[in-house]
Amino acid sequence: MKKPNLSAKRIQIDKTNARLILTVAITVFIAIFCIVATRSLYNQLSYQSRVINAKEKTLKQLKDNNQKVAELNTSYQEFIGLPENAIGGNPKGQGDRDGENARIVLDALPSKYDFPALTTSIDKLLKTGGFTPETITGTDDELNQAASGNSSNPEVVEIPFSVSAEIGSDSGKRYLELYERSIRPIKVQKLGVAVRENNIAVDVTAKTYFLPEKKLGITEEVVR
Repeated sequence: MKKPNLSAKRIQIDKTNARLILTVAITVFIAIFCIVATRSLYNQLSYQSRVINAKEKTLKQLKDNNQKVAELNTSYQEFIGLPENAIGGNPKGQGDRDGENARIVLDALPSKYDFPALTTSIDKLLKTGGFTPETITGTDDELNQAASGNSSNPEVVEIPFSVSAEIGSDSGKRYLELYERSIRPIKVQKLGVAVRENNIAVDVTAKTYFLPEKKLGITEEVVR
C-alpha cells in the first residue's frame, strides 16, 4: 500500500491556513473600515444638523429684527412728527424750546461726555433768564470717560458741577426754576445762600447725566 505524501498534505494545510488567515484579515479590515466610515458619517451628519439648526436660528432672528426695525421706524416717525415737541415747542422752529423730539432727547441725555458743552449750556440758560453766573465749576473727566470706551450695556454716568451767582432778593424762585427748565435732567444736591448788601449770593451744587453710546453686540459663532 502506498503511503500518503506528508509534504503535499502539509503544503495543502498551509495553503488552507493562509487563505483562512487572509480571509479573516480582509473581513476584519472591512469591518474596521465600516465602523470608522460609519462613525465619520455620523459625525458629519451631526455637524451638518448643528449647522442647519444654527442657520435656522439666525434666519429667525433676522426676520424678527427686520420686523422690529419696521415697527421702530413707524414709532420714530410718529415721535418726531408730532405738531408740538416734548417740551412744548415747535418741531420746525429755531427757538430754545423748538426742535424735533429726537434732537431734544439726544440733547437731554447726550451720548458723549462733554463738560465744556455743559458749562456753555448752563451759562446760556441762566443768561436767558436774566442772570449772569459768576463761576461754573466741576471736574472735566473727559480722558477717563473716553478711555472707558463703549459698552453693550451702558449705564448712566453722573456729571457733578457747581454754579455761583448773585441774584436779587426777590428773584430766588425764578432763578431756581431755570434749572427745572433745562432740557438736561439736573438734580440739585446742595444750595448755599448768603446775603450781599441788597443781593443774594447763591451757590448751587448739582449733577446732570450722560449715557454712553451702546456698542452693538454683533458676534460670530463657530459651529463645532
